[in-house]
Amino acid sequence: MSLHPLSASQAMAQLATFDAVIDARSELEFAEDHLPGAQNWPSLNNEERVRVGTLYKQVSPFEAQKLGAALVAANIARHIQTHVLELPKNWRPLIYCWRGGKRSHSLALVLGQIGFKVHLLEGGYKAFRTQLLADLPRQATALHYQVVCGPTGSGKTRLLHALAQLGAQVLDLEALACHRSSVLGALPGLSQPGQKHFETLLWQTLRSFDPARPVYVEAESRKVGNLRMPEALMERLRHSPCTDLQLPLEERIDLLLEDYPWFRTDPELLCARLEVLTELRGKQQIQTWQQAVRSGAVRDVVRGLLAQHYDPRYGQSMQRQFLAYATAHTLVVPNRSPLSLKAAATELLKNHPIQGNPEASA
Repeated sequence: MSLHPLSASQAMAQLATFDAVIDARSELEFAEDHLPGAQNWPSLNNEERVRVGTLYKQVSPFEAQKLGAALVAANIARHIQTHVLELPKNWRPLIYCWRGGKRSHSLALVLGQIGFKVHLLEGGYKAFRTQLLADLPRQATALHYQVVCGPTGSGKTRLLHALAQLGAQVLDLEALACHRSSVLGALPGLSQPGQKHFETLLWQTLRSFDPARPVYVEAESRKVGNLRMPEALMERLRHSPCTDLQLPLEERIDLLLEDYPWFRTDPELLCARLEVLTELRGKQQIQTWQQAVRSGAVRDVVRGLLAQHYDPRYGQSMQRQFLAYATAHTLVVPNRSPLSLKAAATELLKNHPIQGNPEASA
């Protein structure tokens, strides 16, 4: 048998070296968060975990352990039949469960008996999560950021995509959070990850960057939708140099209508989202916008939202949250075309080379 226990810090450092990372917890536990790249091989599925837990509390631990053993054995047999039979002998997995207990040990024991070199995460997901939270501030502060500011609809996300296509390092927080950040930014049909999984995705992304090269990131508030930004990252961004992206008003409106097609295809959804602004803009204004949406004048509503809600709040918000915004480099883009955004990205890469020690501006 070949079982090799690893601490959370060791597993974190070696994560990319394993042939597979296997999460032996239930589907719900896995969905809440899991190690980067993990596969879910439940030793007990959601329903079985409830059955065993209920038996443990209502009857006895001994009866629960008997049922659990039978269910775990059947599940491990199915995982082997489904996933393992074609694997070579040198396959090296990392296995974990919630606290490094019976669910991961049972699977690891059988795989080890087969002859695989199996690594076990000591303390399980709980220990890894603790280590990740300790490491996340270090990863966030080890990098040099260039913050892309700009009013709503100016094309910040599109500029980030153009930068990435040119080989720049890009931290797309809205993509990780599955949200466009504004009050209307929830994406229809898509839910945001939980806070734990957002932090795992963020940690994995940050650690993939080269600290010697700048990381381009969109200016965000302390929350992206329902998700909180880590304080260490937010503080780092507050002290980072800024670029102020500017796009003509009509182009901004066109861009928003392209990026939010449901403004036109699902007017009732837009009307419902506008309700969130009632306290700020007043009931009469919201009803006026809703009536315009239902009559097909969505473009006029977008123009009104920019003029009366987004733009007046923008400058104050940027100055309050980003200390270098007052001296930001202004980058004017004539239109929203991919060619114009590529030219802007090229200019930005030329004008903002990394200078000195990234920690110097912290």
